[in-house]
Amino acid sequence: MGKYTMQDIIRLVREEDVAFIRLQFTDIFGTLKNIAVTPNQLLKALSGKVMFDGSAIEGFARIEESDMFLVPDLDTFTIFPWRPSQGKVARLICNVRRTDGQPFEGDSRYVLMQTIADAAKDGYTFKVGSECEFFLFETDENGNPTTNTGEQGGYFDLGPVDFGENARRDIVLNLEAMDFEVESSHHEGAPAQHEVDFHYDEALRAADNLQTFKLAVRTIARQHGLHATFMPKPKTGVDGSGMHLNFSLWKDGRNIFADAEDPERISEDGLYFIGGIMKHIRGMSAVLNPIVNSYKRLVPGYEAPVYISWGEENRSPLIRIPYADEEEDRRIELRSPDPAANPYLALAVCLAAGLDGIRTRTAPPSPVTGNIYRLSRAEREAAGIRMLPGSLAEALDELAKDPFICGILGPHIYEKYTADKRHEWEEYSAVVTEWEIDRCLNRI
Repeated sequence: MGKYTMQDIIRLVREEDVAFIRLQFTDIFGTLKNIAVTPNQLLKALSGKVMFDGSAIEGFARIEESDMFLVPDLDTFTIFPWRPSQGKVARLICNVRRTDGQPFEGDSRYVLMQTIADAAKDGYTFKVGSECEFFLFETDENGNPTTNTGEQGGYFDLGPVDFGENARRDIVLNLEAMDFEVESSHHEGAPAQHEVDFHYDEALRAADNLQTFKLAVRTIARQHGLHATFMPKPKTGVDGSGMHLNFSLWKDGRNIFADAEDPERISEDGLYFIGGIMKHIRGMSAVLNPIVNSYKRLVPGYEAPVYISWGEENRSPLIRIPYADEEEDRRIELRSPDPAANPYLALAVCLAAGLDGIRTRTAPPSPVTGNIYRLSRAEREAAGIRMLPGSLAEALDELAKDPFICGILGPHIYEKYTADKRHEWEEYSAVVTEWEIDRCLNRI
């Protein structure tokens, strides 16, 4: 049974003096879109009868097949607490359907729902907790974003060193007002960098929450005169921003990643899940790290993972198994994703890859016990440790070689997504950068 009925939402809109209802959806690149309606159009909206032009959305549809409908997920109704108390703004997250009522294959939320349904065939429920990083930068005199910050804060610093402390506090309070379960928040390692961590939830809600989180962070930062960016590597010489994802898989009310015989260890199914992710990670990278800038973060010398490996309570590999003294907290942490990723597609490929590992009993290699960054190239090669793709172009090539991950995306999203990303790489490759000018102009 759902959280809300249509009648519940109509009553809440009336009682709470809601003036606008945003019907939100996400394009294939992870950009949040919306159509706003007023209460006198609410019944039509709740009935899934609001139509929009899909050809106007990048990667959606051709102009000759552009009519599409937004079908709200009623359980996603919430009122934005940062808006005025009179004339409030609420939102509903929507699925996209064609005029014949069929789900639109370019709807990334539908891709995740399909993958969740596939897991449910085996009795599995996928739960995800996220650790999302972002920067809070100053704006210029016209309110435009910069990469400037006057602070020098580092890990876990607090005000007055942390200039963004008040903004982060308001972000957390607003999220909790929308029933987010925030586990912690803190200043991250780079100046002006912050992190908010969420308690695990079922995968679809976790992806919805990430989209809402980004909207809340950007909106509240602007109220504090700051610009929030989820760009993976906005500044040279400091750590970039990641979106670590913590996974657990549940069956019959039990976390199957916990070893019932030995709570200190991960289960056999958990190892197979790791094996599946490691098997497909190079093909998944174009989804988990979707822009040119993503690969400026995934370089040696910083805290982001570079090598395809795993370890228990070891922060240097790609995958780690954090300490957990309770069965329900046993989880797998994937450290390569960044916040530029479309969370629906990211969780879909991660779940699918892990399930493939379980179904094919794909065992991972031996865990890494030491600091992998200190291993020589020869030692890594002897251990069979490969690297993540080093560029968006390489990641797209790896995706093309992985028919399993391509199949999860489906032909429509795969073709539209990769065509756009190839174009992004070609545009970037044609740009002469300041680094090249500084290095070459005077000496060549």
